[in-house]
Amino acid sequence: MQYRNDKTGKPLSMLGFGCMRFPQKGRSIDMEETEREILQAFHAGVNYYDTAYVYPGSEAALGEILERTGIRDRINIATKLPQYLVGSRAAVDKYFNEELSRLRTDHIDYYLMHMITDLFQWERLLKIGITDWIAEKKASGQIRNIGFSFHGNTDMFLKVLNAYDWDFCQIQYNYLDEVSQAGAEGLKAAAKKGIPVIIMEPLRGGKLVNMLPDGARKVMAASGKGWSAAEWGLRWLYNQPEVTVVLSGMNSAEMVAENCRIADETKAGDWTAAEFSVIERVVKEIRAKEKVGCTGCRYCMPCPKGVDIPGAFRCWNEMYIESKAKARYAYAQTVGMTKEAAFPSQCVGCGKCEAHCPQSLPIRKLLKEADKALRPLPYKVGINVARKFMFRKAK
Repeated sequence: MQYRNDKTGKPLSMLGFGCMRFPQKGRSIDMEETEREILQAFHAGVNYYDTAYVYPGSEAALGEILERTGIRDRINIATKLPQYLVGSRAAVDKYFNEELSRLRTDHIDYYLMHMITDLFQWERLLKIGITDWIAEKKASGQIRNIGFSFHGNTDMFLKVLNAYDWDFCQIQYNYLDEVSQAGAEGLKAAAKKGIPVIIMEPLRGGKLVNMLPDGARKVMAASGKGWSAAEWGLRWLYNQPEVTVVLSGMNSAEMVAENCRIADETKAGDWTAAEFSVIERVVKEIRAKEKVGCTGCRYCMPCPKGVDIPGAFRCWNEMYIESKAKARYAYAQTVGMTKEAAFPSQCVGCGKCEAHCPQSLPIRKLLKEADKALRPLPYKVGINVARKFMFRKAK
């Protein structure tokens, strides 16, 4: 296993164990199999295990296994405050103490503000005294490093990144999301500030393995590398020195073995033009199934009315390359969960965006179609309710 350092110089395994998708037995976590895989990863050198308050049964399962196997002090636990449920400092204590109990530990190595999509969410936490709370927990040793996980757009990521002296951050990033969410721009901005970056969804929840078009698979096979689709995706990430840890939701011994091997073999800067060319062609094959030819260049931005144009088009395309449900959830999360709504329905038809689009897309027309597809009535209602809850004022 290879390691890259956190902000203090502490080595973290390049591969992290994502604990959201533990093996299941019926409707429960298969504790025997999960323990086998955690120990397999541990003995291969994995020292970063990522869970969250809202992952069903995950914290409790991880805590039980770490206690029973006696490896707690030899690994790092990362878990997350459900900031969207917090309305007071007392609530922060409640959730944190519950997490310590579930995890059977007296400290969290890497603690994140979970699922930040807008700077407003951090500002709301500031009003309830979160910085004093963090300082107290760090002073007591109950929290060793503080960070945030992010699901908004690049501009908002940069604002959150610069709003506090973070120890680390976590972003969704893969070769299909290079210019969406935090994107490569956010990754490099964090690295420039010396902030380690943890990568989630490196294979889009398995979609870059299980849902690849035949054409993309043929491109990979023709390269002669002999790498699986998963290996291509992971190696693309490890090739970038700004990436600190890549999380993988491993749920089989074979997956653990393959991912550990890849993290052991791959070095930053190893790729040549040939490997990048393969990924470019793979992305082209995937994009061929999309609805709109938006490249995410953001020349259309900023919209005078705040519409997240590339965000809307990215989610619309996901309906065709992944699934309607996944795309609509991503739309609600990344476009809908900003303090100032960014929906296409805000468009007033000024045409400024179309004047700057290198693809000459009829953006105004396409935005209406995208919003109709992504926000049918039940989703509109759900998003409105969620917005009222997420952006309520701190008590």
